[in-house]
Amino acid sequence: MPFDPQLQTLYDQRAAEGVRPLYTMTLAEARAADLAAVQADAGAPEPVEEVLDLSVPGPAGPLPVRIYRPRAEGPLPVLVYFFGGGWTLGSLDTSDAICRSLANAAGCLTVSVGYRLAPEHKFPAAPEDCMAGVRWVAEHAGGYGGDPARLAVGGDSAGGNLAAAVTLMARDAGGPGLLAQLLVYPNTDQLADTPSRRENTDPLLFNDKSVQWYWDNYLAAPEDGVHPLASPLRAADHRGLPPALVITAEYDPLRDEGEEYARRLRENGVPVVASRYPGVAHGFFAMAGTLDAGRRATEQAAGYLRSAFDGTLTKD
Repeated sequence: MPFDPQLQTLYDQRAAEGVRPLYTMTLAEARAADLAAVQADAGAPEPVEEVLDLSVPGPAGPLPVRIYRPRAEGPLPVLVYFFGGGWTLGSLDTSDAICRSLANAAGCLTVSVGYRLAPEHKFPAAPEDCMAGVRWVAEHAGGYGGDPARLAVGGDSAGGNLAAAVTLMARDAGGPGLLAQLLVYPNTDQLADTPSRRENTDPLLFNDKSVQWYWDNYLAAPEDGVHPLASPLRAADHRGLPPALVITAEYDPLRDEGEEYARRLRENGVPVVASRYPGVAHGFFAMAGTLDAGRRATEQAAGYLRSAFDGTLTKD
């Protein structure tokens, strides 16, 4: 189908402005441009009851986390969220609007983890930091009005990849227990050779070159890409993982590997809801202030989390 009309408007604006692909910029330029674009398209951040910035112990030193508490009676269920940016770009500010919206709409304490970025810190620094953040939340959420017995993880793009990796780590370590995983257009396979990877080449959108640039930044060696914490689709066993909502976009090089991951989970007995949003591109989830589809996806994610937290998820 053609582009969503709102995406078409945005696309035409980018074309008129001659927007450069992030992978043609210096690292500093790309990080600044990515944050500016995210904040411009996210809309006005929703107010929440309280936002706390903390530093907690991480594998290689202090780990920044940001806690969002909605106006609701506690103890509240908890979502640990990982921002996107190809493990290379992004910060706690990148996912600020998403975390605020999910905290309010899902009625949960939302904790964003500021994991280390590549290329300064190669794989497995990011999943190790994210797992440390989840362990800290499981141990300390009660002190901030959270209920660690109702814990979920989520993220978009590289953040979805990291959320999937954390579920594998938590399962294999015997905890913390996770009720659900929210995976928004996640990277799942460094070696993916799919129609969506081959077809999405437009330099005005996230494309096949974007994907390769991020992987090249993230991995210290190409062979690291087959590790299941880098490519969750390549895990030997997906049984026993928490129920998942997998959101994909029609015009996204990561579409097919995200949908294949949903199928793999389902084949291994994991309850899955898989939703492809037509007419939109990678990144739309962070664009709720610009694209109605982004707002609808946020609402879907919040509804799914509410069901997971209150025990009413439909088993498929």
